[in-house]
Amino acid sequence: MAKVTTELIYEVLKAMQSRLTEIEERMREIRVEMNAIRGHMVALQQDVANIYNRVSVVETRLDRIERRLEFADAPSV
Repeated sequence: MAKVTTELIYEVLKAMQSRLTEIEERMREIRVEMNAIRGHMVALQQDVANIYNRVSVVETRLDRIERRLEFADAPSV
């Protein structure tokens, strides 16, 4: 069995520290990418809300036009 020395432990700890540094760097990169994705999602949600708003305006105008031209069914009384 290999003899465990402080030098061996030191080398293992040094390697672990190096790997942890790499992991931390990758985590920072992932955070930046996630924030970018979050920003794009917010922009998409705003775009969809704007589209729904425009469709609603067009629907309202179309209903008004149909009533004026008497295309719409007469309301039952």
